[in-house]
Amino acid sequence: MKIQDLLRKEVMILDLKATSKEAAIDEMITSLVEHGVVTDFDTFKQGIMNREAQTSTGLGDGIAMPHSKNAAVKEATVLFAKSAAGVDYEALDGQPTYLFFMIAAPDGANDTHLAALAELSKYLLKDGFANKLRQVTTADEVIATFNAAEEDNKAQEVAKAAPVSDDKPLIVAVTACTTGIAHTYMAEEALIKQGDEMGVTVRVETNGASGVGNRLTADEIARAKGVIVAADKAVEMARFDGKPLVSRPVADGIKKTEELINIILDGKAETYKASAESAVESKESGEKLSLGAAFYKHLMSGVSQMLPFVIGGGIMIALAFLIDNILGVPKDQLSNLGTYHQAAAYFKTIGNAAFGFMLPILAGYIAYSIAEKPGLVAGFVAGAIASGGFAWGNLEGTPSGFLGALVGGFLAGWLVNLVKKACSGLPRSLEGIKSILLYPLLGVFLTGFVMLFVNIPMAAINTGLNNFLGSLQGASAVLLGAILGGMMAIDMGGPFNKAAYVFGTGTLAASVATGGSVAMASVMAGGMVPPLAVFVATLLFKNKFTEEERNSGLTNIIMGLSFITEGAIPFGAADPARAIPSFMVGSAVAGGLVGAFGIKLMAPHGGIFVIALTSAPILYLVFVIIGAIVAGLLFGALKKAK
Repeated sequence: MKIQDLLRKEVMILDLKATSKEAAIDEMITSLVEHGVVTDFDTFKQGIMNREAQTSTGLGDGIAMPHSKNAAVKEATVLFAKSAAGVDYEALDGQPTYLFFMIAAPDGANDTHLAALAELSKYLLKDGFANKLRQVTTADEVIATFNAAEEDNKAQEVAKAAPVSDDKPLIVAVTACTTGIAHTYMAEEALIKQGDEMGVTVRVETNGASGVGNRLTADEIARAKGVIVAADKAVEMARFDGKPLVSRPVADGIKKTEELINIILDGKAETYKASAESAVESKESGEKLSLGAAFYKHLMSGVSQMLPFVIGGGIMIALAFLIDNILGVPKDQLSNLGTYHQAAAYFKTIGNAAFGFMLPILAGYIAYSIAEKPGLVAGFVAGAIASGGFAWGNLEGTPSGFLGALVGGFLAGWLVNLVKKACSGLPRSLEGIKSILLYPLLGVFLTGFVMLFVNIPMAAINTGLNNFLGSLQGASAVLLGAILGGMMAIDMGGPFNKAAYVFGTGTLAASVATGGSVAMASVMAGGMVPPLAVFVATLLFKNKFTEEERNSGLTNIIMGLSFITEGAIPFGAADPARAIPSFMVGSAVAGGLVGAFGIKLMAPHGGIFVIALTSAPILYLVFVIIGAIVAGLLFGALKKAK
């Protein structure tokens, strides 16, 4: 969306008179009412004040973004207001606020207010943009400032895609993380920036949540001195056949950029050899993956494809429970919570449909990562059997759940690879029939037969684990919550973080129908703490951070509230001995408190945007803030002054 489409000139206030927070809010709402955007002053103000009660929308650095999705709003609008004297808006940095963006979104407008917040943040966090807005004197200048910034963004995108000159060495790279939200783009930025400093052109293709960006051309690959793959999941590799290539986790693309570029420049990268039939590979270039590294890579490939189904389906199911809770369900009908009212039942039907794909997708793409396309069908079958159980004679099958799908995905991939090897000696005339008939038929047969035996022990383990988690109370729940929370902060997106997240997601599959998972709630709380701790530390210990770090601390508010732990990586990488232990303690405190009070979460992602889907929203937010303060104080106290 373009923010200029929501910025209406007639409602702008370029000389805000108010000096207090509530007076400023009243003045802005009055302008919205007078121009027909808002139909009821009190209703809209109540929505704004309810949001402010959660936490101030004064983000710091002189900027505030009050917002409400409200029945009194006729048309989605962003009101821009500017104060010359500054307003005591109770901003997060304690400083006066000069620039205001009041976002008014009508009920039923999907996530217009969230999209507007994200779009505004993209502009306001750019160096110098806020200062330009402080100088404007007319509504046209406001729009022109945004238009100029948009053109600048487009120019940067064009520059990324522009033909590469021959004046300096060219290296091509691919970045990809499991969720495709943060690491992917942070690695892209780091590689390009480091390349500029070293006099090297680095062209980066991103494999993010929204798809492939800046796709590498055949000409660029041919001209490149080498290839850097910084990825935690399978990416398209066959095109790099014969090129010097170094493949590392995406975290190395952020923290070890100079080392990766030098490996290519110094000619130390192994030449990559693609398999004859592979379009997508997950092997390391020139060297065999260790067993642990291979397991992690294949698992993350499955998890990254599974997440959208879990998130979409899980939140829809959670909303079904929320609707029934709001509308009310008689005590004798509590067993029908989530389906009692027609509206709730509709949400739950959609959620169940999406959530039902979770295990087949997980197993299918683990197998795909191991055996490429032929492994996909066998993996889907393994996941479906794990989800539905395997009946035998008069015995009714018991689903083996997340663990069964995980094991089934690996077995399916390995079995299909065995089938491929067994068929490698067939006459060349039968080459076409292998992928069409033999691989899927034999792969499905062998996988299904093996799952008959795997499903029984995996179902017992899965049931035992779920019963154990359901029985956790007191000290044991605190310990589990603290461990999961602490793991989220050890490497902030690396293997430990992902292991905790995968565990939490697995427990969600069995508990979403009964109100959610305490383990998942502890995981998300722990993951929100590090970026928020960075903000606390940079706010309270300003003399220990550079101006650039303090500005980055403000952006970490958004990262932390959105459950993007990766926002704290630059601070952890710059000072790991002090930052990481501090983050771990704060995250463990938050996770332990969540476990102690048995707070459940029904959504696997979303941060503050899904806070209403926890069993105790206010208490949950308090525990996250406590963890952030503990970690921030520790980090600030341990860090040396600049």
